[in-house]
Amino acid sequence: MNKYIFLLSFLLMAVFGCATVEDLKRVQSELDQKITIVVDGKVAATDEKLAALKTESAAMRDDITAVRKNLAETNADITDIRDNLRQLRGQVEVLRKDLAALSTRANRKDEEYKELRENISSALNNAVFKINFIENFLDIGKKEDLTEGAENGDKLKELSKGKPSSDKELAYASAYDLFKDGKFDKAREAFQNFLKQYSNTEYSDNAQFWIAECFYFEKKYENAILEYEKVAKNYPEGDKVPYALLKQGIAFLNLGDKTSAKLILQRVIKDYPNTNQARTAKAQLLNIK
Repeated sequence: MNKYIFLLSFLLMAVFGCATVEDLKRVQSELDQKITIVVDGKVAATDEKLAALKTESAAMRDDITAVRKNLAETNADITDIRDNLRQLRGQVEVLRKDLAALSTRANRKDEEYKELRENISSALNNAVFKINFIENFLDIGKKEDLTEGAENGDKLKELSKGKPSSDKELAYASAYDLFKDGKFDKAREAFQNFLKQYSNTEYSDNAQFWIAECFYFEKKYENAILEYEKVAKNYPEGDKVPYALLKQGIAFLNLGDKTSAKLILQRVIKDYPNTNQARTAKAQLLNIK
């Protein structure tokens, strides 16, 4: 702008001496037009730049607004996620407490069921013991030799009344009392000690039989089978052989060995006909499929 004013002044000075007033006015008018064109051009350019800047600024504001909106939505989503996580944690904690309570109740129920099972098992064992006891002793002493059978029966009856007359009878009676009380492990040990001291007496075959019975009632059928076999092998003339063979056959049945059970039960029927043991063996054979 200063350049144009300087040029204008120079021109005025150059033509002042010879130019007319009209000429000066005309020159002045031309200069004003040029100045206006130059100034207006720069102003227009400036306005365009300002307009472009405004447009760009508006676009940036829109972008910033969009970013802020996205951030707000993201924050809202994060807040929702945190709320959901807190709810889930609360649900997990409730489930843990419920699980702990269920576990406690389950353990309590298990203990109750265990006690109930033990009571039922004990009652069943006692019932089975009583049944077997009655079956085994109803025919004690009923052999071909009735005199000897009656003698053995009288001695057993005397011992059962708690009137042992010697150390031998006292030892046998004590072991037998343990057996009747269902203390099979202690009874077995007592009968074994009896046989060590009195290996060949009128009570020895009985003691061996009760050792086998202790194993049987403990459901140790393999051991019972071996001990029943000792009754027949070591005391073949004793009155407990048919009982031992019958129970040996039933022990094989309990192990699932039907073939061996049939052979033993058939032997009882063959060797001891017309006895309760033979009749029981026949009934057992009918049940084997």
